[in-house]
Formats: sequence, C-alpha cells, structure tokens
Amino acid sequence: MNLKVSCLLFALLAIDASVSWSQKTVIRGFMEVHSFYEDSKFNFGLGEQDLFITSELTDRLTFLGETVFRFSSSSQTNFNVSIERIVLKYNFKGNHSLLLGKLHTPINYWNDTYHHGRVFFPTIERPLLFGAEIIPIHTTGIGIMGQNLGDLKFGYEFLIGNGLGSSDIADNDKHKSITAAIHIKPDSDWRLGASFYHDVISKGALVHGHEVGERIKQYLLSLSIAYFGPQVELLVEGTLATNKVSDDLRPRSTAAFLYAGYKLNDHWVPYLRFDNLHFERDEVFFDHEQSTAIVAGLRYEVNYLAVIKFEYQFVHGEISGDNNKLIAQVAVGF
Repeated sequence: MNLKVSCLLFALLAIDASVSWSQKTVIRGFMEVHSFYEDSKFNFGLGEQDLFITSELTDRLTFLGETVFRFSSSSQTNFNVSIERIVLKYNFKGNHSLLLGKLHTPINYWNDTYHHGRVFFPTIERPLLFGAEIIPIHTTGIGIMGQNLGDLKFGYEFLIGNGLGSSDIADNDKHKSITAAIHIKPDSDWRLGASFYHDVISKGALVHGHEVGERIKQYLLSLSIAYFGPQVELLVEGTLATNKVSDDLRPRSTAAFLYAGYKLNDHWVPYLRFDNLHFERDEVFFDHEQSTAIVAGLRYEVNYLAVIKFEYQFVHGEISGDNNKLIAQVAVGF
C-alpha cells in the first residue's frame, strides 16, 4: 500500500482514541436472470451477480465493498471478477465525511444511486449514455462529501483521483481527474443536482479498449432532476461533453435521457424511457454514432428485494440502423 495512504488510514484510526471497536458487518447479494428475443432468436442469460459488504469499523469509520461476477468471453471460465467499489468513509464532523478508495463517480443521479444491484434499477438496463461510455463510472482516489445540510438537504461531493486510462492500482500519467457535484432535496421526493468533471487523457492511453490518438482535455457538465413520489416517477438527466485537443478542435457532444413511471398500485409500475446521443462530426474520443432509443416496460415489484420487469427496447443508430428487442428480467437481493 502507498505510504501516504497508510499514514492517512493510521491517522483516521488514531483521531479518536476512545472509539468503540465492536464491529458490525453485513453481507448482502444481488443477482438477476433474463430472457430476450432479438434477431429472430429467443435467449436465456445470466446477468451480473453482486456481492455487497458493509462494515462499521468504529463509530466514525465504515467500509463498503462491492464485487461483481459477470460474463466475459475472454475468460477461460466465461466469467470474471470485478472489484467495483472499495470505500473507506470517515465521518469527521456532523454530516461531513472523508472518502478513500474506489468509488462510483458522482457525476449524475443514475451513477450515484444505481450501482450493480439490478433489483433497484427502474428499467432493465442503463441508459444509452453509459453504453456509449460517456460517463466515467468509477474513480479511484480521495474525496470529501456532505449530506442533508440545512433546510434544503444540501449535499456536495468533491473527488480527486486517477484519470481515464489508469488502473485501480496506479495512475497512467501525472494528471488527476476532478469531480465536483452538488444537489438539493427540497423534500423527500425531489433531488436536483449538477456536477462537473475534468480530466486530461494522455496520447496513447488505453481507454475502454481503445488507444487514444491525441492528448485530450475532457470536460463534462451534467444536470439532473429526479422525482420519485407516491405515484409518479420522473428522472431527467443530461450531459454536455467537451473533448478539447486544441483551441481549434474542441468538439462538443450531448447525451440525455428521460424516464417516467406511474405506480398503478403497490406492485405494478408501467414506465417509459427516451434516450438521445448527439455527437459533432469532428468528435475525437467517443464512438460518434448518433443514436436514439425508446424503452417501454412494465415492472412488478414483489417486494423491496424482488422485482420482475418486462420491456420493449427500440434503438436507432445512424450507422447501425434499427434494433428491436423484447426482454424479461427477474432481479432479487438477498
């Protein structure tokens, strides 16, 4: 372990010499199976299997670990293991905390709220902007956060970490990614948020399996409106991405989605989702295929930890054309 990180951990543990060392550890799991009809073929499949561990190390220091088992065609056993989150959280004052480890980048509501427990997803799959790899899902680094501050339940998070192209154990260059996010919750049903992300991606860096041909300064600005009330569910998010190579070449791209659901009763929720991806022609980093999607589904909530979803997905790509898919999913937590 890095010496500075070791010293930081020791300092956190030593700040309060009177802490209680009675440890409370909880192990949970999530899994999902699905079937789908696509290209005149009916299929069965296994989705992500998620091991989720939380532990109260002291009255101020907690641990969160999330490990996912997912299919991989490159693995001899056809499945691989991915460490999705390892987070040490130190509550240093009131609702303010220090974070250390591998976190989900708090860049929008979806990435900050829905991790790998598919039972909590409002739809079966993530919106298109995740599949297009516009959102940097993880950051390994250090941050500070505050929650539920004041009458508006103001929250903030500031995170510095390894940038795109880096691994979980080392940065690939001297530049660090920076994420700054804020939100308010006017009441228990609403959450309004905004975030900013900046990174410098080195020429030759390997990002999402592709080698970057030019040094890029990336800027992401995201806005979100979330309302999950007794009957109506609404989530609107948009991201403006700028990948700057020079003063003359700084293409901008936009990605947005709108989700809406309506609770008929305690179990049935019909829903819709609309997605749009737009890229300028001189885009240098993203796979610049203009795409739109329409998702219509029906969710049956057996209880909080057991959900069945039925969904129709239509995706139109400017190059790949139209794709239609019918899919059913059973997701549970245990």
